[in-house]
Amino acid sequence: MSMKYIYVWLSFFVLLSCTNKVSQSDLSKINGYWEIEKVVFVDGTEKQYGMNETFDYFQIKANVGFRKKVMPQLDGRFMVNNQSEQVKISFENGTAFLNYSTPYAKWKEELLTLSKDEMVLVNAAKNKYYYKKTGPINITNYGKTTK
Repeated sequence: MSMKYIYVWLSFFVLLSCTNKVSQSDLSKINGYWEIEKVVFVDGTEKQYGMNETFDYFQIKANVGFRKKVMPQLDGRFMVNNQSEQVKISFENGTAFLNYSTPYAKWKEELLTLSKDEMVLVNAAKNKYYYKKTGPINITNYGKTTK
């Protein structure tokens, strides 16, 4: 075998190993608070988010749960309302999808990447939403842990 042939196969396996397919065992990582960092639109333009007034809170068990918008407060608590979106996770051809439903609409997003710190969702318009894992903000208790 020539070196060129070996190099091509080695490159192929490196690229293949870099794909971040989400598996069933990864899904527990979605639970908790997520803050949007940026959106990359289908035309390549980006919208960066600085400080967010709301976080997305996910609670999923056995591929079923909900997503709720929450507003972090400076004392470590969250302001919430009764609005939430039901979520069912499905797999189609090895790809994970979040299937949302409310009394008013149904839609789905592809779960492109999911780790303990990062999540990327792709909507029907092919826009990519980049999230980072976050938690309570507590600046009033001088470093005490928030429950």
